[in-house]
Amino acid sequence: MKKVAVLTSGGDAPGMNAAIRAVVRCGIAEGWDMYGIKLGYAGLLNSNIIPMGRRDVAGILQHGGTVLGSARCLDFKTDAGQRDAIRVLNQNGIDALCVIGGNGSQAGAYALHRLGFPVVGIASTIDNDLYGSDITIGVDTAMNIALEAVDRLKVTASSHQRAFLIEVMGRDCGYLALMTGIAGGAEAIVIPEVETDPEELAQKLIKSYEKGKAHALVVVAEGAKYNAEALIKYFTDHHERLGFDLRVTILGHTQRGGTPSAFDRILATRLGAGAIQALANGKKGILSGWENSKVVHTPLEEVVNGKKPLDMELLRLSGILDQ
Repeated sequence: MKKVAVLTSGGDAPGMNAAIRAVVRCGIAEGWDMYGIKLGYAGLLNSNIIPMGRRDVAGILQHGGTVLGSARCLDFKTDAGQRDAIRVLNQNGIDALCVIGGNGSQAGAYALHRLGFPVVGIASTIDNDLYGSDITIGVDTAMNIALEAVDRLKVTASSHQRAFLIEVMGRDCGYLALMTGIAGGAEAIVIPEVETDPEELAQKLIKSYEKGKAHALVVVAEGAKYNAEALIKYFTDHHERLGFDLRVTILGHTQRGGTPSAFDRILATRLGAGAIQALANGKKGILSGWENSKVVHTPLEEVVNGKKPLDMELLRLSGILDQ
């Protein structure tokens, strides 16, 4: 093996740059020529490939986002697009590819692997829903950004005796909402995995005031059936009967753009190094993930077809703690 490339795909996550840095520098330590592919799979199809040396990844460790960029690419989802991608890699003399990203990104990596190209994935998504890794790059930073917002909102909510709803990211997975809600002491948590009755939620908030609480806080995942928009509509429609307003803060992409935490920098560095070590040992078609406090390698076939469940015991615990 002489030439190895790395790309970032899907939603950006704080810590991606640390992973890029680790991949490039560890690859150079193996004696390989390292390359970066700009703008994900779209850049791959356009042969947007640049050489990357040690100095090219200097000073990026502490920055959020991805210096290589990311973009959606519908063409790559087709058989023809995937064959074109391998043709571009072969034309550029690339011997192996590292893919940093979440479920969709690793599905693309698996597609290339099935066509015979050596690929290693690196677990990165703030949703923390990727099979094969207990925690993924970006989760810790995103959660701390959400928690800071919760702490700030509690102050103003208490000052005005108000109920606040804060919506965090999580299209299909409620991990961020659940952990933020527990760490922030929320009165209620709404996630996609469990259907929520808005009337029961309203009564729960009313009981919080009856217990003498100065505020009521709900953390909701964007992918829940009753997300921020749906809950606001319900509370607005029934305002006269319920007797109180629900103020909303939607964090959105502010969770992606934070400076990566120490944990995310170290996790990304170890997963990036683990990906290069896997290639050096002749492994391919695997995901470099984190389980039981160590780097593990899970076949991409299992990653793509597996489902990572949310720990419902934590949801039960949150119900006990918010009493």
